[in-house]
Amino acid sequence: MADSTAGRIRAAARRRLARHPRLVALTARLAPRSVRARTTFAACLSVAVVLATASAAVILLLRANLERTVETGAREQAQAVARLATDGHLTSPLPLDHGTDFIQVVDAHGRVVAASQSLAGHPAAAPIDHQDGHDTFNLGARGDEHHQRVTTITATTPTGPVTIHVGASLRTVDAAEDLTTAALAALSAVLLLTVGALTWRSTGRALRPVEAIRAEVASIGDRDLDRRVPEPRSDDEIARLAGTMNAMLERLEAAGVRQRRFIADASHELRSPLTVLRTQLEVARAHPDPDVRNDLVAGALEETERLQALATDLLLLARLDATGHDWPHEPVDLTELVRATVAARGTEPHPVTVHTPGAVIIHGNPQWLRRLLTNLLDNAQRHARHHITVRLDLDLDLDKAAGRALLDVANDGPPIEPADQEKVFERFARLDDARSRDDGGAGLGLPIARDIATVHGGTLTVPDTPGTATFRTSLPLPGDSAAA
Repeated sequence: MADSTAGRIRAAARRRLARHPRLVALTARLAPRSVRARTTFAACLSVAVVLATASAAVILLLRANLERTVETGAREQAQAVARLATDGHLTSPLPLDHGTDFIQVVDAHGRVVAASQSLAGHPAAAPIDHQDGHDTFNLGARGDEHHQRVTTITATTPTGPVTIHVGASLRTVDAAEDLTTAALAALSAVLLLTVGALTWRSTGRALRPVEAIRAEVASIGDRDLDRRVPEPRSDDEIARLAGTMNAMLERLEAAGVRQRRFIADASHELRSPLTVLRTQLEVARAHPDPDVRNDLVAGALEETERLQALATDLLLLARLDATGHDWPHEPVDLTELVRATVAARGTEPHPVTVHTPGAVIIHGNPQWLRRLLTNLLDNAQRHARHHITVRLDLDLDLDKAAGRALLDVANDGPPIEPADQEKVFERFARLDDARSRDDGGAGLGLPIARDIATVHGGTLTVPDTPGTATFRTSLPLPGDSAAA
């Protein structure tokens, strides 16, 4: 109910504003746009609200205290007159104490029994209002237009009861209130100006590095990724923002360098077989011997297959780069996939020993996972001396109900040096420059395998295993499988 009412109020407000487009435009134009202006406005508004509340409280307390003092003096004067009336010693005119404007004693019949000099000859003052235990009298007839506080008490005299009215002036109270209000207003204005100036200046100084960062980033083009934004010396949010921006620029620069190097390497890898292919076809076309021509055509077919495989790898790399972590979450029995992949390859040129537990279910793309294992086996076959070992294990964390599947592909060839354990995963990288492309491939198998592992939320690393070269793939298990 309240929400609907509030919605109707907002809708009515929007309709009223829609009928006054100039007011809407003026409001939008006057609204502070920059962070600096909004911060200054908010600071001044907050301080103004606090100052107004505090000033009102001070003025109210001051007036209440001064009025209480005046009332106390008037009551003491009235009590003194009451004692005189009780003793039958009333005289006229009655003397006034300091701060008292008038005294008037009226009997039960409304006749003035005694009065101060200020009310001598005046009739009895009739109250026109009663509030908070105090009467208000109309004394305008004698020219007293200032505020007064009148205290009334009753006393018993030998001739009967009388009512005593004692009026005390509030001139000092009003003057003190006016002076205090003016002083507080002046001090509040000075304080607001000071707060506004300090906030404007401090906000400007705080935002100056942000503007420098913005200007530097705006001027950085795709060919200027080596530039960096200025980092403030302070250890605050802006310094951390600058550090984050520079780290991002470093990643972008590194990505650009990798992309340019990849394009150059891909161009080189494509140019060599294309050159060979063209040469063979031209020679085959001009050579008269059919046997030579057939050999050249067969060589050209081999180069074509190499080009086709390289193009397929490049397309797969591009797809993996574009996929990120948005991959199919299809249940895959990793144990069955390992056994089927190894069995389909046969034992040439080196036998493969497989060690697997029971069913290991993960989520992923079975074709890509099969390609990962195939690339690792191809690499192992190129470097193994006698045999290859494929081992699938589970690394469970029962406390967190999670775990990982560990797939190791090891060969008894030369181990990979620690300095080259990351280099082997670079695209088109070949540790042995003397190897031919027939033996070493294009250098994309291991990068593709690592990208597939990364897309599946896993890792592909080279652990330190003395005497062997091992590639370890770690893939996350589903929560239910780990808990089981």
